[in-house]
Amino acid sequence: MTGIGDWLAAFPLQPATEAVEALRQGWAELAERPRPDFNPATKETALTKRLKIYVENHVARERGLFGIWAAEDIIGEFDPATGVLVEERRTDIVYGWNSDVHSMKLVFEFKRLGRQKKHRDHYLREKGLGRFVTGIYSRGQAVAAMVGVLLDPQDEVVPPIRKALGDAELATLLRLKPAQTGEAYCQPSSLFASADFDTEHDRDPALAATHGTIRVSHFFFAFGYPTSTAKSKAPAPIS
Repeated sequence: MTGIGDWLAAFPLQPATEAVEALRQGWAELAERPRPDFNPATKETALTKRLKIYVENHVARERGLFGIWAAEDIIGEFDPATGVLVEERRTDIVYGWNSDVHSMKLVFEFKRLGRQKKHRDHYLREKGLGRFVTGIYSRGQAVAAMVGVLLDPQDEVVPPIRKALGDAELATLLRLKPAQTGEAYCQPSSLFASADFDTEHDRDPALAATHGTIRVSHFFFAFGYPTSTAKSKAPAPIS
């Protein structure tokens, strides 16, 4: 992974950190006890919509955040010559902020995560982290966030994710830039104190920020009470 470099001087780290902490606070408050429509069995899109609304209506106001929150934000490619919608994607949660000199769209991509390999692959590959690499998520942005919603204990879920990043085939797929330690990730995060680790990825010029890479911080949110996919009759579904 490259050093922080000059690009960070142009990145609005303070409002990004405030957005991260608002989201973490909102999650902690909603997940502190089982709720009929916000619990480990709730679908991913339902979790993120409820979390965005709660943060926007309560937490962000209390914290004095003046940016724009969106859930299921539509992005894509459109051909004006034909009117064809070439590609369409929806980001889970995005926080947009701008000043006279800086602007930012910080995308949070959520994945429900149990200990199973299929959950890990869903988090790391084309429909997860890969969307920030070869996909159109966070186009032109320097920073993004992956958020794993833990369905099993963190020590059974997160270390295997970090280990999987060392796989050569996956590293190629994700265009990973190694950290100065030689690892595929940077731990602790160089951006957010509450992130578990960062990864950095080369992107094509049409997708990348001016310095050519995107740095993704990885967060893991737990419910405030015991939960485990091992107690279910079937593995937790991937959504």
